[in-house]
Amino acid sequence: MTRTMEPLKARLKDFENFIANRNSKEAESPEQTAGRRPGIDIGDPNCPRCGGIGFVGRDVPIDDPDFGKMEICTCRLAEVIASQRDELFSLSNLSALSGLTFASFKPRGRVGLGSFQADSLEQAFNSAQNFAGSLNGWLLLTGTYGSGKTHLAAAIANQAVGMGISTLFLTVPDLLDWLRFSYSNTSDTSFEDRITQIRSIPLLIMDDFGTQNTTQWAQEKLFQIINHRYINKLPTVITSNQALTDFEPRIRSRLQDPDLVTHVEILAPDFRNPTDDIGHPELSSLNLHSKQTFGSFSFRKNERLEPDDAQSLLEAFEIAKKFAESPQGWLVFYGPYGCGKTHLAAAIGNYQAGLGYPPLFVGVPDLLDYLRAAFSPNSSTTLDRRFYEIRSTRLLILDDIGTESATPWAREKLYQLINHRYNAELPTVMTTASEPSRLDQRIFSRMSDKRLCKLVLMSAPTFTGEG
Repeated sequence: MTRTMEPLKARLKDFENFIANRNSKEAESPEQTAGRRPGIDIGDPNCPRCGGIGFVGRDVPIDDPDFGKMEICTCRLAEVIASQRDELFSLSNLSALSGLTFASFKPRGRVGLGSFQADSLEQAFNSAQNFAGSLNGWLLLTGTYGSGKTHLAAAIANQAVGMGISTLFLTVPDLLDWLRFSYSNTSDTSFEDRITQIRSIPLLIMDDFGTQNTTQWAQEKLFQIINHRYINKLPTVITSNQALTDFEPRIRSRLQDPDLVTHVEILAPDFRNPTDDIGHPELSSLNLHSKQTFGSFSFRKNERLEPDDAQSLLEAFEIAKKFAESPQGWLVFYGPYGCGKTHLAAAIGNYQAGLGYPPLFVGVPDLLDYLRAAFSPNSSTTLDRRFYEIRSTRLLILDDIGTESATPWAREKLYQLINHRYNAELPTVMTTASEPSRLDQRIFSRMSDKRLCKLVLMSAPTFTGEG
């Protein structure tokens, strides 16, 4: 029997040493120490369960693996919970994020945002407020860097902490580092205890999901955390610069549950980078088409065009002018090279630029080269960021679809871009010398939606410069 009691005695001795060290470091008032045994009591000295020690042994058989292990007594649970809340607050660095509240957030963003961008930002704001008020379900916020995701997530955290709710707010890379540190000899918490704490915390906010090192270990731990919280429907907030389709399949399946997860994609650009609102000057070639305006468009009356060809130019001009005044939906100009497609597309861009809203005007081959450049070791930005900025721009004008390299990567990126703008119904102008039905069938199917897209045939032959 003496041997079976040795684990329990050892545990008690460890706790006594811990308590003695704690009491030597923390001076207590006479009121706090009254009735306690020096160096031993940290609980209620009148507690019938622990007698003031603050811990009790688990009531399990001797051969149980948990025999000899101690747990916190109920007499000091409130103290422990408060201490844990303070620890989580410090770990979450919420003191540095105290200014990120709902009151300091601009629901419509800054001046110059397109209506779709501003609407998505306001939707995210309302969803975040509703979540913070109820702490029911999950909230997934996606969008480009600097679009406001972290601000809203921190606002939720600050409100929850103010209500006394235990909250953990961490970027995913920091969360994984925190888990890894538990393997260290200097850690005072075991890995099992730490991951249990993360999985079961009343409110978990994971910022910048998708920026972590995608090792098998990292993927597995993230799935364990997310799956546990999914099964138990624990309030969770996730922000990411990635599209939902880019998530690991097991995690994506959880995030696609409409009964649990509210997903809001913020279409607003990086508020810290005003170039995002003025047409991406590093990429846009609109300045090269500055002379192509509605005023300089030629109806080629001296070329003696066929009546149908002449009529197609007139109709295309009127449609383009109307679109330029109020960009809504999609506009696709198609016809032979040199018929005036690019001129009208540029005229739309220049008209909007004159109103203070320069679009992104880019040839499709140049666009794909721009995306490929993100793979360079010297690139200052990531492919994900470039892709997000382009696909969410207020007005996108894609010139010469169908002339790009027909590699699987090029086709996939172009489709992802067009499909995103289709689903978000973002104003888009495209030109192509191909019959639309000969383009990628996935893209053609989007162009065929008459509710959103208008196909405009310009049948006139190549411009000779005589009109």
